[in-house]
Amino acid sequence: MTAGSGSRGARRSASARREALEQLPDGELATACAEGNELAWDVLVRRYRRLVYAVPNRARLPEDQIEEVFHQTFAKLAERIGSIRDRDRVRSWMVTTARRLTIDFIRARQSSRRVDMEDEAIASIADESESAPESLVRLERQHLVRQAMLGIGERCRRLLTALFYRTGPDPPSYDGVSEELGIPIGSIGPTRARCLKKLKDGLERMEKE
Repeated sequence: MTAGSGSRGARRSASARREALEQLPDGELATACAEGNELAWDVLVRRYRRLVYAVPNRARLPEDQIEEVFHQTFAKLAERIGSIRDRDRVRSWMVTTARRLTIDFIRARQSSRRVDMEDEAIASIADESESAPESLVRLERQHLVRQAMLGIGERCRRLLTALFYRTGPDPPSYDGVSEELGIPIGSIGPTRARCLKKLKDGLERMEKE
């Protein structure tokens, strides 16, 4: 075996490991992180970065403080992930931590002329018993959909991705999807309906947890 083929094999192996980690639900991915899997940490950060970033961004913190909240949230998770009992709820843990850090920054401001703005910003994120701001709700929903997609099987996941998650100026055609996935055109509609039902059921289960 040549050096080049060995290097390509290593890259494929790393890619396969990453893909496997990306398919894990929250709790199992967090457990892999707690066990010191560095690739799992990279996957976890990519999975949650937009959600965590949205918290200080919604409170309109300066960019440097938004970055600080982002980094501190993940740093605190790294310190405490081994002691988190319910790792399936790691997403909620991170949002709560980001909120608390954001409030700390808001309260640390010294300028009295910004008191009203600060009070309004705190009110928008402080009460965790209330509904999250719209941007967080949207990001939470997107995250739940991504997680639910992991549980519907590869065939359904590939079909729904081809039908609904491709970017471009034109919607995908059944002819194109049929050719790409090797599915008869006549079976795309019924299969899509079954896959969407699976996705809906998965989302409902997750929302009840």
